[in-house]
Amino acid sequence: MSTNYCKIDREAGTFTLQLATWHNTYPLETLDRWLEFYREQRSIFSKCRDTYDETIELLEKAVAERDAA
Repeated sequence: MSTNYCKIDREAGTFTLQLATWHNTYPLETLDRWLEFYREQRSIFSKCRDTYDETIELLEKAVAERDAA
């Protein structure tokens, strides 16, 4: 089971991205830019494509959660 997650904190206006070896908290308004960044990385570094899939999935779910509210 993965311990990776992307959690939105609406009150603080942030989201936290937790991956295997690191985590960081960013302003919620940058969520779309981070998703775009990781999609671009997956495209540029196609040999490492699978390494970006879970991060992109986490960010996509966070976007859906943000937009559902």
